[in-house]
Amino acid sequence: MPERSFRSPVHSPAMRILVVGSGGVGSAFAPIAARRDFYEHIVFADHDEAKATRVVDRYGDGRFSAARVDASDAAAVAELARANTCDVILNAVDPRFVMSVFEGAFAAGATYMDMAMSLSHPHPDRPYEEVGVKLGDDQFAQTDRWEERGLLAVLGMGVEPGMSDVFARHAADELFSEIDQVGVRDGADIVVEGYDFAPSFSIWTTIEECLNPPVIWEKDRGWFTTEPFSEPETFTFPEGIGSVECVNVEHEEVLLVPRWIDCRRVTFKYGIGDEFIDVLKTLHKLGLDRTEPLRVDGVEVSPRDVVAAALPDPMSLGDRMTGKTCAGTWVTGMGTDGTPREVYLYHVVDNEETWGRDGAQAVVWQTAINPVIALELLAGGAWSGSGVLGPEAFEARPFLDLLHEYGSPWGIEERLTTP
Repeated sequence: MPERSFRSPVHSPAMRILVVGSGGVGSAFAPIAARRDFYEHIVFADHDEAKATRVVDRYGDGRFSAARVDASDAAAVAELARANTCDVILNAVDPRFVMSVFEGAFAAGATYMDMAMSLSHPHPDRPYEEVGVKLGDDQFAQTDRWEERGLLAVLGMGVEPGMSDVFARHAADELFSEIDQVGVRDGADIVVEGYDFAPSFSIWTTIEECLNPPVIWEKDRGWFTTEPFSEPETFTFPEGIGSVECVNVEHEEVLLVPRWIDCRRVTFKYGIGDEFIDVLKTLHKLGLDRTEPLRVDGVEVSPRDVVAAALPDPMSLGDRMTGKTCAGTWVTGMGTDGTPREVYLYHVVDNEETWGRDGAQAVVWQTAINPVIALELLAGGAWSGSGVLGPEAFEARPFLDLLHEYGSPWGIEERLTTP
């Protein structure tokens, strides 16, 4: 699918942004954006307005304001965007609200960006062999109507998906003449002191992506699924993190990369550790991963929401966290010189640095920097388009150059050893 050349009205120094969600990623977005000048104003909105107000009070410089919004109500999202003349809506809430925020942006005539795509639904009869409704299907189904209105929706523009997809595009554009495999690999050596179990990212989202059937893509087979936590492998991460066992989990890159990048196989593997896997399996056995409400003493409550409420808020863990997190894309194939090549393009973030500078823990900060960069590229016109697009649809080099300018450089390791 070729990159569109349409230049959206969003390309303006007067960009006004509505950020829906003021939790971990939404709040980490604020200090990064505060150091940039490509926009006129940002509205931080949350169902708990006090949470949005705390973000504005902590990081605001006169260009931020706070508001209340129900992310499940598309009309409310659109109304808030219109009331504040916002031409961009950034979705920073968990994936169950993707479609309502997506629809709200369309209704408001705004550019849309998210960091996770619409939810999947397993195949009813063969969940560990065939795909059902895939991640992002509900959004990509609306490509034509977004194109017809000249509107742009950028899907999966966090770190994974997001930066990892940009790495894949960069590999295709500049490093390889032919790509065999694109494998996103995520690992960390982060430790949270004082807790037996404390996920550093939304447990709601983590349960969703880890317990759903993982998706793999192969050129001669298309998309198919396998068992959760399948195909374990040991992957060595850079900058001292070292070897981590990684397993298949469901993730957006596998649904995005093949739409734009010519390759033979795409996978996503996550280094989550045996203890984390055991906890997730136990939650599943007990039915505590379910999202359907149960009635308890006359009150309806989702078991997964209870689990999330019982665990520490990931955005509060920064002062207890030590270590680094690494996101990256492993690519194999033939280099531009016609010889075999294997590289790992990566981005490492140290919690000591992000917490010390911005008061944001590393995992959410690493996610938040990417939409800031992407919005700056849209504002300046380096990126443009219409329809529903993934990060692979845009030229990678401007994004990677801005990562350096933002003071958070990416790296590349050659992995193929020669005799």
